[in-house]
Amino acid sequence: MRGKVLFNATGKHFFFLIFPLNSLWTPHEIQSASLNTVTASSSSTDSSYSFHASHPFSLQKPLQFHLSLATIPKFMAFNFILLFLIIVAIVPFAISLTNTEAPAPAATSCNGIFLSYQYEGGIQLKPTDPIHQPYRFESTLSIQNNGLDELKSWKVFVGFKNDEYLVSSSNAILADGTSLPASVGNGTIFAGYPMTDLKTPIETAGDSTQTSVQVKLLGTQFGVPLKDVPWPSNITLANDGFVCPKTAKEGSVMHVCCTRDQNFKSNITVEEEFLPRQSGDLTIMYDVIRTYDSNYWAQVSIENHNPLGRLDNWKLSWDWMMDEFIYTMKGAYPFVVDSSDCIFGPQGTYYKELDFANVLNCERRPTIIDLPPMKYNDTTLGLKPFCCRNGTILPPSMDPSKSISVFQMLVFKMPPVLNRSDLTPPQNWKINGTLNPDYQCGPPVRVSPSQFPDPSGLASNSTAVASWQVVCNITYPKGVSPRCCVSFSAYYNDSVVPCNTCACGCASNTARTCSATAPAVLLPPEALLIPSDNRTAMFRAWADLKHRTVPNPMPCGDNCGVSINWHVYTDYSRGWSARITIFNWDEIAFPDWFAAVKLDKAATGFEAMYSFNGSMVKGVNNTIILQGLPGLNYLVAETDGADPQKDPRVPGKQQSVISFTKKSTPGLNVAAGDGFPTKVFFNGEECALPKIYPTSNSNRREPTMILWIFLATMVFMLMWQ
Repeated sequence: MRGKVLFNATGKHFFFLIFPLNSLWTPHEIQSASLNTVTASSSSTDSSYSFHASHPFSLQKPLQFHLSLATIPKFMAFNFILLFLIIVAIVPFAISLTNTEAPAPAATSCNGIFLSYQYEGGIQLKPTDPIHQPYRFESTLSIQNNGLDELKSWKVFVGFKNDEYLVSSSNAILADGTSLPASVGNGTIFAGYPMTDLKTPIETAGDSTQTSVQVKLLGTQFGVPLKDVPWPSNITLANDGFVCPKTAKEGSVMHVCCTRDQNFKSNITVEEEFLPRQSGDLTIMYDVIRTYDSNYWAQVSIENHNPLGRLDNWKLSWDWMMDEFIYTMKGAYPFVVDSSDCIFGPQGTYYKELDFANVLNCERRPTIIDLPPMKYNDTTLGLKPFCCRNGTILPPSMDPSKSISVFQMLVFKMPPVLNRSDLTPPQNWKINGTLNPDYQCGPPVRVSPSQFPDPSGLASNSTAVASWQVVCNITYPKGVSPRCCVSFSAYYNDSVVPCNTCACGCASNTARTCSATAPAVLLPPEALLIPSDNRTAMFRAWADLKHRTVPNPMPCGDNCGVSINWHVYTDYSRGWSARITIFNWDEIAFPDWFAAVKLDKAATGFEAMYSFNGSMVKGVNNTIILQGLPGLNYLVAETDGADPQKDPRVPGKQQSVISFTKKSTPGLNVAAGDGFPTKVFFNGEECALPKIYPTSNSNRREPTMILWIFLATMVFMLMWQ
């Protein structure tokens, strides 16, 4: 608490009053009590002084001090009074600093995890916009553990709904790995940092610094005027095993009490020091393998667990939170080698004797890339297992030995964490690749130390000093276009259903002469062999030949780096076949490529693949994975035509026929759609599918043929009568 002292003298009377600035006095009480005034009165007859001051915690009755100066010489009276005034002014402040504000009444009645969100105010920002006016907002998110069990790696969801743009947050990070500032208008999950765990009141004797945390939020919201509170839709605990009722509101505070879900079966026991390792599409281990006072060696392991997940030319990034920097690396390398941030930053001031010419990277958010295979035997950069593959991480179903990538780095620390046991992992992890799925990574979670085979070859394991796990899962963000597409064709129709218009996005070019919304037009089969931007003449010629209307403007191309054609090749009573062709329109080649097709009804009839390796995905009975044969699993990049001046560019291409039996799929109607995939993947990326199937003229003629057969039979019978 804070207080204030003012001094006033009137004749022989001295007035002063001390009480906290945040006291809840009414305006009338403040006026009558002479706010922020300390009073003292003296008597000329008995040389006594009476001091009055409000109690720092009770405003019902002021503190009164009485001092007799009968035995004090007159010349010392003034000095004594002045000293006493100073003591009276200082003591309330010293006492107030040792006390915390009392918890809200709702918090005291909660025997679980108490969450509160308090709006603390805001101001209107420029520019002025009556429709979408921006406002600054400040609020506090509080998490308090009132339960019996420690809350490990706390996470809280805040349902922002006013297009909030979060600028900063204390004691927490965004759990999806996004760095601030960031848009959180659709809600976001906060994860604790640096205080990730909240202990119980029992084991801390009610120490609120260990059982609770406050997250100060600062950002911009839109559309909610200052007279109203920009409430989130709700707040809830995002940790597994808890249930949270509907939030309540009191004044400018939203709160909820979350309790253990008695029906939740957890694999965590209270006695365990660390959380168990979690499963995900991709996991990253951050293991500290050697530590010193000012630096440590860390090993980073990236492991793929998804049968259809993959990374090519992976790029890994994170945020250093304590001004750390990378001195050297083995098995990987920074995308940018630059030590200037250290030289002109606090690192250069502290490490005055360090030669920063040898430092690899000083960025707060470095980006790390894999090394090429030629560097594997490099004594300085390589010689690490599972490194140096040009950033390729395959699914474990293709090659388990190539589903992991590992590198090591020497990290220098900065004050005040200069202790070999004071270790903090980087935050806000992000990984992506070329033509690969999008991954969303959670915060690093402390787990039991990893164990590694002893490098000496002995039958023992060495243990990491400390280990953290980052779990990443494949996501499909809204508004993000795919990077590959599929076209359909069939033996019973001479037109190809092409990839959708702008299947992989269209550039926002106002000078564009094509339509980004018009549906794609049917193509002749040979048009698949040339780039989509060069097909206009074939469009028009084929439309004229088939007497179809030519749209004006013409639809834009698909703009995809990879396209796949699925062609129904044959269909007979006991089986059917398809031909799959993969086109690479990109300038990047794809070694060790793979594709996968999901056939909801026909996959169980899979028989053989002739130019590719094909097999059913383990644990999934409707998806077939395809990959090139040994020595033929390299999909080359697009190249120039024979005459670059007039011939279009030529895509990299691979093709195979796949056969199916109908023995296990009776009633299969190939032409009606059962013979076409419902999902197609290339290198883990899900491709855009056409909205229609090729039509079967034979199906439309079938009733007519039956009628002709019936009429012919009737005529034959009449002739024999």
